[in-house]
Amino acid sequence: MNASATATAPASPYERIGAEPTVRRIVARFYEIMDSDPAVAPLRALHAGDLTPMREKLGDFLVGWLGGPPVYFQRQDARCMGEAHSGFAIDGAIRDQWMSCMNRALDENQVEPELRALISAALARMTGGMVNR
Repeated sequence: MNASATATAPASPYERIGAEPTVRRIVARFYEIMDSDPAVAPLRALHAGDLTPMREKLGDFLVGWLGGPPVYFQRQDARCMGEAHSGFAIDGAIRDQWMSCMNRALDENQVEPELRALISAALARMTGGMVNR
C-alpha cells in the first residue's frame, strides 16, 4: 500500500472509538451496569460471581472485533461467540438486557452517535443470533 492510500484510508471503528483504552472503559462500565442494575438481574445471574475473566474476554473480543489487534483469537480459551454461549438459556429478554447494558456503556463513554449506531446495530445482530430459547 502506498503512502497516499494509507493517508486516505478510513479509520477503523477501533481507531474512531479511541482504541483500547476506550474499549476497556466501555467494557468496565458494561459490567458495572450489569452488576448493579436490578433490571438486568436475570442477565447477571447467568454469570459467575467474579466478572474479571469476562471483562478481560469481552474487552479482548471487542478490541479485535472493532478492528484492532486480534487479541481475543490469540487466547488459548478463544471460542466463537455462538459456541461460547450455547450452554446458556438466552431468550429475547436476556438479549435485550445485554444490549441495554452495552448501549448505556457506549452512551456514557460518549461514543460518537454515528459510530454508536453502527456498533449497536452490529451487536444487536450478533446477540440476536445467540437467542436459543
